[in-house]
Amino acid sequence: MVRYAKTRPVFDGYKAARYSKKYLAELADYRAAKATMNELLNGAKLPKMDALKASHKELTERKKALYTEYRKAQREMRQAVAAKTNCSAWPGRNIRPRSVSPRPQTTRHIAPSLLVTVARSGRV
Repeated sequence: MVRYAKTRPVFDGYKAARYSKKYLAELADYRAAKATMNELLNGAKLPKMDALKASHKELTERKKALYTEYRKAQREMRQAVAAKTNCSAWPGRNIRPRSVSPRPQTTRHIAPSLLVTVARSGRV
């Protein structure tokens, strides 16, 4: 958009000079910008700068309002996560009962085949 606006006077000078060849090198940038604008606007006319500035201002104000809401929601989410963490850290929570199984003190008295089976199962 800005590139098109900046190169527009080059095209106007080209037309005023009755399509002089000295402008051809400078027109490449203008033509590229115009092609991009036509592609973006689907052939519609270029909006006026005042309308674009007003739209930009409106969108900026809307963004600020939404960002304020976002910050508020983010703060509430952090408080909820902190509360959840605090609740799960209370004594007596998340304690799983352990099953106590007798383990042999030494492996001397266990048959070698049983040792291989136990070693493969991962229970020692």
